[in-house]
Amino acid sequence: MPASPPTVLFVCVHNAGRSQMAAAWLEHLAAGRVQVLSGGSTPAAEINPAAVAAMAEVGIDISARTPQRWTEAGLRSADVVVTMGCGDACPFYPGKRYEDWGVADPHGRPIDEVRLIRDDIERRVRGLLGEPGIGPV
Repeated sequence: MPASPPTVLFVCVHNAGRSQMAAAWLEHLAAGRVQVLSGGSTPAAEINPAAVAAMAEVGIDISARTPQRWTEAGLRSADVVVTMGCGDACPFYPGKRYEDWGVADPHGRPIDEVRLIRDDIERRVRGLLGEPGIGPV
């Protein structure tokens, strides 16, 4: 085990859906064994209400979260940076481990589709937790 918990940064464009759901899943599943950060290149004014509703259905409350811009400090501290659909707007910091998750954007989608996105993100987060350096679920 490392001396300090690994840090994972989730990044998308608006930090209002995908990255917020991913961060919440990792916080929930890792139970303090991983530091979790999230941010966007162009943060939205509020969290996507459909993402809030979909996460509430599985007992995870993200309603009080606020979209934020990713920071250089967060990027420097991250052991793993997971990008989700931000393309060239995603930060790149040499020497970091990057994963690009092809997760659909929940913006403007009906709740049935957002549930599928939520479940896809959960599956990916569980996979990430099973990798060396992050830790088993």
